[in-house]
Amino acid sequence: MVTLPAEGRVFTHRDRVMLGDVSPSGRARLDALARWLQDAAYNDAVDSGIDQEGAWIVRRLALRVVRFPQLLEPIEVDTFCSGTAALWAERSSVVRSGDEPVAHAVALWVHLEPDGSRPRPLPAGFYAVYGPSAGGRRVRARLHHPAAPPPDAPARPWRFRGADLDPAGHVNNAVYWAALEEELVADEPAGGLAAEVEHRAAAGTGEGAVLHAGPMRWITGADGAVAATFRLAA
Repeated sequence: MVTLPAEGRVFTHRDRVMLGDVSPSGRARLDALARWLQDAAYNDAVDSGIDQEGAWIVRRLALRVVRFPQLLEPIEVDTFCSGTAALWAERSSVVRSGDEPVAHAVALWVHLEPDGSRPRPLPAGFYAVYGPSAGGRRVRARLHHPAAPPPDAPARPWRFRGADLDPAGHVNNAVYWAALEEELVADEPAGGLAAEVEHRAAAGTGEGAVLHAGPMRWITGADGAVAATFRLAA
């Protein structure tokens, strides 16, 4: 579980669960939760006053849902920097409904050149703003999930649409969680859920697939390459 830091910057993003955020049962979807986390990170970066010369992409996101918020519930995302390295930083967040924590998230964001071609050092002034909450903690960007599915992993079709692309022309990070939502809508969870995504390559539009084996999911793009992997907790 994420604990807010004793010192340093904590930014709060406020939102509400609306019709476009929920499953047929009225439960906030995973892709909506991921979008609120993304919005909180973006708004925090804009509010910080640091020059945004580069671009940030999510490399990994671990999400633990204690309870799914319901339609019309107000939500708040408290987010802060919880670790750094030369080219990336970790962001931890708590999603609340009132005083109740409903989800916890830890994300690794890599800082890239504006065109996304390669990593670049963290922006000037970053440590002055975000260093105190990180407390000197160093983080690594190595991926942990199996890179490829077993050859006999069952697959189902999956399509990335033009509407899923962000300004960089890549599928938005939050969209990938909709692949898990296809399973949850068919069999609504009785309680919470824990899952982790690792983004391995940028995906564009076209027909892909979701491959499944045990707790793992592999999402491929139109070229057949693995774009992201999910691991569900037991």
